[in-house]
Amino acid sequence: MFLNRPFLSRKKICYSSFWGSIFSLIIPFLLLSCGQETSRTVSLNGTWSMQLDSADVGLQEQWFNKDLNEQVKLPGSLKENDKGYEVTADVKWTGSIYDSSWYFNPKMEKYRQPGNVKFPFWLTPNKYYVGPAWYSKEIEVPNSWENKRMVLFLERAHYETIVWVDGEEIGKQNSLVAPHEYELPSLKPGQHQLTIRVDNRIKDINVGPDSHSISDHTQGNWNGITGKMELRATDQVWMQEVQVFPDLAGNNVRVELKVKNQQANNRQAKIQIKADAFNTASTHEVAQKEETLTIEPGENTFSIEYPMGENFLTWGEFDPALYRMEILLETQKGESDQKEVEFGMRDFGIEGTRFTINDRETFLRGNVDCAAFPLTGYAPMDLDFWMDNMKTLQKYRINHVRFHSWCPPEAAFKAADRVGIYLQPEGPSWANHGTSLGDGRPIDQYIYDETERMREYYGNYASFVMMAYGNEPAGRNQARYLGDFVEYWQKRDERRVYTGASVGMSWPWVPESEFVVKSGPRNIPWNRKPQTDWDHYAKIKDVEAPYLAHENGQYCVYPNFDEIDKYTGVYQAKNFEIFQETLEENHMGDQAKDFLMASGKLQALAYKHEIEGALRTPGFAGYQLLSINDFPGQGTALVGFLDAFYDEKGYLTAEEFRRFHNTTVPLARFPKFVFKQDETPEISLEMFHFGQAPLDNAIISWNIKDQEGETIKSGEFTGLDIPIGNNTPIGDLTLNFNEFPNEAAKYTLEAGIEGTEFFNDWDFWLYPSSLPQVKTKNIYITDQLDSKAKAILDEGGKVLMKAAGKVEYGKDVAMYFKPVFWNTSWFQMRPPHTLGILCQSEHPVFDDFPTDYYSDLQWWELLHRQQVMIMDNFPPQVKPLIQPIDTWFLNRRLGVLYEAKVGNGNLMVCSLDIDSDLEERPVARQLKHSIEKYLSADDFQPNQKVEWDIVKDVFEDKERNEFGLVNKSGPDELMPTNQNKD
Repeated sequence: MFLNRPFLSRKKICYSSFWGSIFSLIIPFLLLSCGQETSRTVSLNGTWSMQLDSADVGLQEQWFNKDLNEQVKLPGSLKENDKGYEVTADVKWTGSIYDSSWYFNPKMEKYRQPGNVKFPFWLTPNKYYVGPAWYSKEIEVPNSWENKRMVLFLERAHYETIVWVDGEEIGKQNSLVAPHEYELPSLKPGQHQLTIRVDNRIKDINVGPDSHSISDHTQGNWNGITGKMELRATDQVWMQEVQVFPDLAGNNVRVELKVKNQQANNRQAKIQIKADAFNTASTHEVAQKEETLTIEPGENTFSIEYPMGENFLTWGEFDPALYRMEILLETQKGESDQKEVEFGMRDFGIEGTRFTINDRETFLRGNVDCAAFPLTGYAPMDLDFWMDNMKTLQKYRINHVRFHSWCPPEAAFKAADRVGIYLQPEGPSWANHGTSLGDGRPIDQYIYDETERMREYYGNYASFVMMAYGNEPAGRNQARYLGDFVEYWQKRDERRVYTGASVGMSWPWVPESEFVVKSGPRNIPWNRKPQTDWDHYAKIKDVEAPYLAHENGQYCVYPNFDEIDKYTGVYQAKNFEIFQETLEENHMGDQAKDFLMASGKLQALAYKHEIEGALRTPGFAGYQLLSINDFPGQGTALVGFLDAFYDEKGYLTAEEFRRFHNTTVPLARFPKFVFKQDETPEISLEMFHFGQAPLDNAIISWNIKDQEGETIKSGEFTGLDIPIGNNTPIGDLTLNFNEFPNEAAKYTLEAGIEGTEFFNDWDFWLYPSSLPQVKTKNIYITDQLDSKAKAILDEGGKVLMKAAGKVEYGKDVAMYFKPVFWNTSWFQMRPPHTLGILCQSEHPVFDDFPTDYYSDLQWWELLHRQQVMIMDNFPPQVKPLIQPIDTWFLNRRLGVLYEAKVGNGNLMVCSLDIDSDLEERPVARQLKHSIEKYLSADDFQPNQKVEWDIVKDVFEDKERNEFGLVNKSGPDELMPTNQNKD
């Protein structure tokens, strides 16, 4: 980067008479550069000629010497210029499709027709093109560049480029992580023809088709050039690279310079270094340093110690102080160059099983960035975008980002530096599904080359604290390869810490890794009754390095169809259109918003318990959530409470999220969340605190409120000192429920630190120890629709069918209490298939059963692994009273409790178990009581009629025309027999 202002504006610069005379010679040049921003740069932005080369004949036919037949605007992509081919069902996508049923499912045939092509796997681009594209432009070399060294700078090209000037080939480059820079021959002032061939095909270097650097699952396999496009000029002696190494203990930084000299003789040069803090209220101007260097022809390296003084500012998440260093190089022959570098005084390290920042333990609350950019189809290159992105993450108290199998542009590092977020960029590879690591393929060297480029261009940024090769590789020799990779980087650059790869548990361990990113310490143990007296310590206790949970979360929510109109760029959400249309075809279009909100509340609950389990884990280093924002590909993974645009969906605010996801979080260990009146449980409170400093003499207050907000009990713990760390005990609460009203009710425990924002809350439920018996003589209660039931209905009577275990049409629908994981397409109908329930909570059947309209913890004993009924054949007007929300790929109308008028009578059917072990299942007992009470009253008057045969069909064992989503062509880890059991 060249400065837009002259270095001579620096204060307190002194020169000897010799250097003063030399400097006087270059003052006119420097002053000229003040008024002409482009004196050493020429922008290449604007209109370029372009031609697609789908037949790949351009090299043979020498297109670098021909006029190209179309025009585009650069920087930009072909998609942004509406260039490429129409999207058809025959497009050869870049990315794995594990559920290929779209291609032959009869219900999807209409979406395979020209003019109505809609894919469910990911967003649909306006145009599609994979192959070589040629770009050409006439450029003007300024007169002032006579005898200058010239460079073509392309900030991000996707992703192999070949460059010609005036028909002469300059070179070829391939990088997905860094600028393509070409050293140009000595060009005379005047006009020249610049031609660039950009090829986005996977060729010998195969990073993996699902890598987020190239895959259509996320940003898309775009073709083009983005960011800065410039010609740059320097003198024949210049600084090629500057790397800054902070040394907090020594109060200095080590400045490593790579200087090149294209002249035939040595050059005596003076180097001047000056750094100032620039982004904080606290100012710090560091004294200038000068040194004299001898620069030999060719490449030279120099190491200079630059004192920062004793009062330097440090960088971290709480006070991200940055310095801007300006370096001026001048030779006795008048050549000069200047560089500007931003850096932070920080030391990101490891102590035991925790990361440290400047010798203070920190805990990484991370998000996985999968390169989803629905408007542009590529990573924006401007600082404003990335500042908004990082500030949004900070609002949700994210302090760490892993860039999954891709490296963001420089603007992302700049933004993270300013906001104070720790980054783990990766090599641009998910070396799997057709490629591998450690087996002698070209990808092996490419990873080293790419990570070297990441160091060169982004290594000075304070936020760049961690690095991995990429994601979940294949390869028999991957562990050895990754071990060597880690050891190489440990020796190469001590400014960050390294791991081999971010992986699931079935991947081999890489003992050389300085930290671990694996999926072991994740998931909620909701295969048993929910409680919070658990953590992941057993899964990490034998690992002697910081352990980060890999891609935890992945809890799905129903689509928000209001989002469709936000896709105003190069992509359209036609996947959402499919889901919306199938919902409408199944007569539930009017319930879309309710499905979103109800499933969203369950998703928020799941994330709360996932995160709190991590915060309770002793010695844990952190996690990388996948993710707080949606992933638009891999089958459409709606795992975020923010959409792909980082906007809220309406059911979880940042303020609510911060209650359980923050630098400081009060935690409660509940033995369970459902109690009976005669119980006296003990609730332990503890504190997670990774703030800027320990808390002294803190007051922890707590209260319990009922659903109307009335305080039932309250108290406080005073005089507490809270250190940095987790598992700090606060105190125990013993609750005597005999002091509470003797009725079924929901209560909320809230606890927090007085005078701060750090409060958290937990809902729990209390049920009477015994219930009065309901008179049910006027109700026929049965577990089968027999002739007696039909006769009673025909005669106008009441029937309650307890259908638990009796369902045939719907028995293949797997309902757990947890929502869908990632999505049912990518994991080929891996259970569960549902997203919680939508409950008609205002219906009188729930008068004695306190509930909201969505799944909450008390529903676990009723919903987990229970049968559901498919009600697609029922009249559209019949809305189940308790309606499981189906995967959006199928949108089946499901029910576990409904009422209907059948014949002349009234029928209620419940497929939930409301009979077994009721002494240990107070929620089931309470629902049974409420149902029976409702049925025994005159209010039981369903207004929707259903034919007997339709009701009975749900319980008949017969062949049905069902189209399954599971096929036998997926990779091993996706096969049902190899999936983790709940």
